[in-house]
Amino acid sequence: MSSIKIESAELLEHPILTDIASRFGFSLTTELSLPFQLAWLDEKLQLMQTDTPAQGGVSVDFNSPQSDYRRSQISIKKEAIAKAVGAKANHRPSVLDATAGLGRDGFVLAALGCKVTLLERNPVVAALLYDGLRRAKASASLSGWIEDRLEFIHCSSLDLAQVESLVTSAPEVVYLDPMYPHKKKSASVKKEMKVFQSVVGADLDADGLLENALKLATQRVVVKRPDYAEPLAGVKPSFVISSKKNRFDIYARTV
Repeated sequence: MSSIKIESAELLEHPILTDIASRFGFSLTTELSLPFQLAWLDEKLQLMQTDTPAQGGVSVDFNSPQSDYRRSQISIKKEAIAKAVGAKANHRPSVLDATAGLGRDGFVLAALGCKVTLLERNPVVAALLYDGLRRAKASASLSGWIEDRLEFIHCSSLDLAQVESLVTSAPEVVYLDPMYPHKKKSASVKKEMKVFQSVVGADLDADGLLENALKLATQRVVVKRPDYAEPLAGVKPSFVISSKKNRFDIYARTV
């Protein structure tokens, strides 16, 4: 996928679209139609499954009613992810979300008060995330803290030298949530995840993430895994925190 579909040639000079296309290596076209297609619709970037247009597109919207509700329910005492990263009443660690995806977990951590750097290597996903953050920063209800707590970098976490050159300071926590194949396809797998997995696929090189993460983190590495999955790279974690459908494997840094 190398193009963003636009509805008219007038959008070829749209400043937001030309910025996104330039940043992530896309061209703009009115003609192309692929099974999965980035498209500019309703003033936002969306990933469409073109053979099922009725289901709508996948986008990043931190200002949606669902995101607002999720943010209103976030509590440091209730969130397993808060315990996993070591967040406490008097301490919010800096977090490098090294496999940011659509930014859901990064958003939760930022809403908890952590300063989060989002890393995403896939250009399609990175473009969706970048556009979602752009709109969030322009939102009156989110701009006050999104700007301060969420930073985005488009690069691969496997490129340690590049990551080290781009992050402003060593993170206390590196958070990993590599794509993992579901045991079986089911109706319970959300539309967004089905489309996302079709475009991105499984992170077949995910085992290589752990070594770099341990070099970057000053306190711990947190790996989110399905409850049935083996530890990343076969390395036993220091301890585990379980939630309803997932677990967090924690690798404590030793000095």
